[in-house]
Amino acid sequence: MVRSSSVSGIALHTGARATVRIQPAPENTGIIFRRVDLPGKPEVRPLACNVVDVRRGTTIADGKAIVFTVEHIMSALNAWHIDNCIVEMDGMEPPIVDGSSLPYFDMIREAGVVEQEEPALTFTPSQPVYVEGGYTRLVMIPGEGPLRISCLASFKGCPIDPQFHEFTLDTEAYRTEIAPARTFVDYGDLKQLLAMGLVKGGSLDAAAIIHDGAIICKEALRFQNEIVRHKILDLIGDIYLTGRRITGSIIAIKPGHPKNVELAGALLKEIAASSPQMKNRETK
Repeated sequence: MVRSSSVSGIALHTGARATVRIQPAPENTGIIFRRVDLPGKPEVRPLACNVVDVRRGTTIADGKAIVFTVEHIMSALNAWHIDNCIVEMDGMEPPIVDGSSLPYFDMIREAGVVEQEEPALTFTPSQPVYVEGGYTRLVMIPGEGPLRISCLASFKGCPIDPQFHEFTLDTEAYRTEIAPARTFVDYGDLKQLLAMGLVKGGSLDAAAIIHDGAIICKEALRFQNEIVRHKILDLIGDIYLTGRRITGSIIAIKPGHPKNVELAGALLKEIAASSPQMKNRETK
């Protein structure tokens, strides 16, 4: 990255106002989240081994450095192929903005991206990796070239159900096909989420609501199948918790953060077994 760039706004779950600033970093730094609002500015790496909560978002922590809902930032970083940067935050959760990753994608574009001399770290598993739970099924198939995701999403009461989309990770295609897709919630889940102390900053400015056969949002849907595209957006962010550019194909049936992170964790363990440097991070 050439220079720093920032995004400010209200966080989805905490409801607090926060600013995220992405700073350039030298080669071999990796991605680091830094809590500049805390004494000592503690840091946490966005790796599956540091995930501590997957309720309606992916939360990472290392000691006092806790960061909620990292998936939209991580998705944009993955789409831009950013291997080294510092994500500075003055709170525990990044702004939800419009509920998509587009503001973060554009923030990175504003900062500028530069090639570094060290080769990018990529990974494909030695054999297919499969995780399942409830209605969710995920399989990672080894392969060369950009990550390809085939995703099926299904939500009772959604006017278009099920929804299916395929996407091959490419920076500019991500900008038009995936980044604008907004987060969503089923109306029936809102009471439970509020009782859990979540979605304090939620509004129709930042999310779509599925209710009684309709999707309620402040503006028209950006895609007919916006829900499944947002599921792909989240998966692109969660799979980057491996600390590597993943190659191959993912087939995802009703994915969500718990199994996305489990898949990333399985890949991270295989990476750690073959990389002493990553093993030290993974077992920290």
